[in-house]
Amino acid sequence: MRALTWHGRRDVRVEQVPDPTIQDPRDAIVRVTSTGLCGSDLHLYELFGPFLDPGDILGHEPMGVVEAVGSGVDGLAVGDRVVIPFNVSCGSCWMCSNGLQSQCETTQNHDHGTGGSLFGYTKLYGQVAGGQAELLRVPFADYGPIKVPHGPPDDRFVFLSDVLPTAWQAVEYAQIPAGGTVAVLGLGPIGQMSARIARHRGASLVIGIDLVPERLAMASRHGVTTIDLNEADDLAAATRDLTSGRGPDAVIDAVGMEAHGSPGAKVAQTLVGFLPDAVARPAMKNAGLDRLAALTSGIEMARRGGTLSVSGVYGGMLDPLPMMQMFDKQLTIRMGQANVRRWVDDILPLVGGDDDPLGVLDLTTHRLPLDEAPRAYEIFQKKEDGAIKVVFEP
Repeated sequence: MRALTWHGRRDVRVEQVPDPTIQDPRDAIVRVTSTGLCGSDLHLYELFGPFLDPGDILGHEPMGVVEAVGSGVDGLAVGDRVVIPFNVSCGSCWMCSNGLQSQCETTQNHDHGTGGSLFGYTKLYGQVAGGQAELLRVPFADYGPIKVPHGPPDDRFVFLSDVLPTAWQAVEYAQIPAGGTVAVLGLGPIGQMSARIARHRGASLVIGIDLVPERLAMASRHGVTTIDLNEADDLAAATRDLTSGRGPDAVIDAVGMEAHGSPGAKVAQTLVGFLPDAVARPAMKNAGLDRLAALTSGIEMARRGGTLSVSGVYGGMLDPLPMMQMFDKQLTIRMGQANVRRWVDDILPLVGGDDDPLGVLDLTTHRLPLDEAPRAYEIFQKKEDGAIKVVFEP
């Protein structure tokens, strides 16, 4: 089969690789029809080379049609149309039973002290072959795959793999009071959907913050009040002006470790990328730094007694945080990988109907064949050609 494989920093290639096979009775093989390019994939493209091997298959936002099932898979049959959550979770451990599928005890990575395994996401999270490929082996297929009806376009459902549950959890963790206000930092796919979900769930004012014109325009189409970072001299003051002088009730950080405006940490990240893997791995695990401009902006913006919800991925171990400010403002902070299966029942009714209340049909900006994936990674990272959400068709 053809698959997108990692070969080094900013070096991904579409290659012929062996087809996946059933390895466990609970496995299934899915022929991928659509698979998304995520901002988290860019962390692998740029930063996490020490935890990847040449030939690793990337991608964690797939959907497709079941081609084969193992003998232990009930409730799923050849021909079913499914979306695959990015969590590899068993469905029966204590964590899964309590809605924490991203911490699945069966697939936790004890060697690295990390949570449950993820598709297409480094040795830190299981080194499981990803979904930017023609075929995907799906472990625990009696639990993970989300069955969806045949007929409607893939864009109705593919975002159930990651974008929608991650955004839903970001809003849930933000604890926006009824009729309250929220600011969303970063208007990539997660930020776009977080803003729309917050409005759908009753926020009276959603403020979207970014510096890319196409992202700001897309958010505006969905009723979001936008702030262009290029024009905001004092971001916290700008949000206070919109919220009775207090600041928003909640802030969602949908940016993460590669935020603009953190030149020192960017240099440190770049330098680590030039170290031999054997040196870089412990350096990143024990002394890594993130670009914290978005996170510290969120801390500054949130009103006193407010909430900061972090869905952007962070990986640093020595990040300096303004603890005095966080304590003095009495902030609540929640974060973490999305627990996809926990939120599917809430989201699925919103994406299958004709009314499309979350605007899932207005998110994909580029639908491309898999062969164009290397160029797609480049334009997505550089924010060129209006690339907000890229979906591949293997």
